Amino acid sequence: MEKLNLKMTTYFIAYFNILLKSFAIILPLLLAVAFLTLLERKIMASMHQRKGPNVVGFFGLLQAFADGLKLFIKETIFPNSANILIFVLAPITTFLISLVVWAAIPFGDNLVISDLNLGVVYIFAISSLGVYGIIFSGWSSNSKWAFLGSLRSTAQMISYEVSIGIIVLCVLLCVGSLNFFDIVESQRKIWFVVPLFPLFIMFFVSGLAETNRSPFDLPEAEAELVSGYNTEYSGIGFVLFFLGEYSNMVLMSSIITIYFFGGWFSPFNYISVLPILPGTFWFGLKTASFLFLFIWVRATYPRYRYDQLMRLGWKVFLPFSLGWLIFVAGFLLGFDLYI
Repeated sequence: MEKLNLKMTTYFIAYFNILLKSFAIILPLLLAVAFLTLLERKIMASMHQRKGPNVVGFFGLLQAFADGLKLFIKETIFPNSANILIFVLAPITTFLISLVVWAAIPFGDNLVISDLNLGVVYIFAISSLGVYGIIFSGWSSNSKWAFLGSLRSTAQMISYEVSIGIIVLCVLLCVGSLNFFDIVESQRKIWFVVPLFPLFIMFFVSGLAETNRSPFDLPEAEAELVSGYNTEYSGIGFVLFFLGEYSNMVLMSSIITIYFFGGWFSPFNYISVLPILPGTFWFGLKTASFLFLFIWVRATYPRYRYDQLMRLGWKVFLPFSLGWLIFVAGFLLGFDLYI
């Protein structure tokens, strides 16, 4: 009996620690997403030489909370011809998947919810499920605009996941492991962005398409599809889609940081005169830099046509990434560097 109680106590403590870690990541993530919307509007306003939010709170800092309150208290409308069950499940699915995927993302040395040996595979497996929420929303809405937007988004995400997968294979060949800590540790002396710079450019552009961000925001093209797959959503349903999209932006920026920019390693490892800052600071700074690039691209480039989007993915990125995969594998084998 005492052994059983000890075992139950051990399990309880382990689950409690996991729960604490989950809240320690999810709550800051939701706050970061809220303020990312404010940051995006302020940055775009500055680039367009106009004023952004500046009324609600000091310098408009409470605008994100005001927008969230407005969306939460708005009436949730269900179309008469919609499949209500799937219509409700679609945004919940998208939001939950955007949170679950963070379980394997490390923020610093030993700072992760679950250190998986197959962390890269886990990210691919969970993130690829996000397309179901978009398909569910388009089909269940029983609206041609929402359905066309969901089909566009699905084709776009699948197309660019192919090139993203091949680029990740090139990184894995250089590391010899599917663990995120091993990937970061392999960049202690040199970040992978240096030898794999063309792959970084392709990965970043593919990340824009994967997250449906401008100039690849065709699933939400207001001139053609009203609002795309979320046309029929209002209130809390729209909020969940919104949070899922911006959470995926932060996720993609974090993955770029891990794969190509040394994760939490400082760029000044060999300069002792600088103050020692924690690895989480450098990880957050790198992630924020890529989020700024996401916003910068949106404020700068016009939207692609859909045929241009597909041509870029299948006729440019796919053969180029395959060629780089063969080149990297041949180089490592030729110089006996393969791990």
